[in-house]
Parts: sequence; C-alpha cells; structure tokens
Amino acid sequence: MSARTTPARVRPGGLREVGPFVTAFAWLAGRVSGTVPPAVFLTLGRNRRLFWGWLFFAGRLMPGGRLPRRDTELVILRVAVLTGSEYEHTQHTRLARRAGLDAAAVDRVSDGPDAPGWTPRQALLLDATDELHHTRDLSDPTWAALRAELDERVCIELLMLVGHYEMLSTTLTALRVQPDAARGTGRR
Repeated sequence: MSARTTPARVRPGGLREVGPFVTAFAWLAGRVSGTVPPAVFLTLGRNRRLFWGWLFFAGRLMPGGRLPRRDTELVILRVAVLTGSEYEHTQHTRLARRAGLDAAAVDRVSDGPDAPGWTPRQALLLDATDELHHTRDLSDPTWAALRAELDERVCIELLMLVGHYEMLSTTLTALRVQPDAARGTGRR
C-alpha cells in the first residue's frame, strides 16, 4: 500500500471546485476525525452531482448502518487490506480504534480470518469479506453461517458494505488519493 509516492490524478478541490457545502462538510468531517479536511470528500466532491447521492448511500452503511460500528470497521479494514487501499486503511485504522478495536486487532486484520484472536463472529465477518472479494459471491455454507449470526437486513447491509468499500477503494486508488494527515501536521 504505497500510493503516497505517486501524485494524485485528481487533486482535492477547493471552494471554487467543490462549492461551499462540500467544503464545509469536509472541514467538519476533518474536525470530527482529527485530520485535515478528508481528501475523499474534496476529490469526489469535484463531481457534486454524484457526490451527494454517494454520501447519502455511504452514510446509511457507515456510520448509520445496523451492523455494530466495531464490526463495520473490521470489515472496512479487511477490504482496505485486500484491495491495497492505503487511503481507506489509514482512515479506517483511526476510526476502528475510536470504535473500540484495539491496536492488536487492527494489526491482525491483515492476517485474515484464520489468525488467532478473533471471536467466532469476527472470523465469520472476515471470512465473508474475503469470499466476496475473491469470488464476488458467497457459498451456501458462508451464507448459512451469516444468517445464523445476523438477521436478513444486516446480511444485506454486510454485502453492500463490502461492495461499497471495494468500489470506493478502487476509485481512490485509481485517482491516487493520498491519505489524510492528522490535523496540525501541516501536511495534506
């Protein structure tokens, strides 16, 4: 995961490129996350027509989803590892820690679902994420295991969460969007 050495293909926009609402939203999001205004918003915000629809959808998955936040962050981190998305990995490492995952769990995400230390539920979520990433499908046994653990609505949400972060990671990597610096470091 080292897109940092390659310049962004689309630079994060300023007020003129993204408008006052995207600018204000990104500034507020940076304050909440402890970073500079997130490049994900200032880059995708260059297409304002898509941005607001995407943001509404993404917000229904995270932070507004039915899946507990720790589980959501675990899944997002695994997608970031599998897709090699430095941006998503950096951003969601911070968010996962705030959601209650300890540093050891965050580090263990790269080792996958078979690593020692996961609860059965966490291993199942990671296994489903891996299976979706590698096959773009779930086997009947994995689906049955998920349904034994999660209700139907949460299962649908999980599938959409993985798919959404696959899409977002691909977009951010292809655009060479750089990870956000912590607020006060003077870096982008």
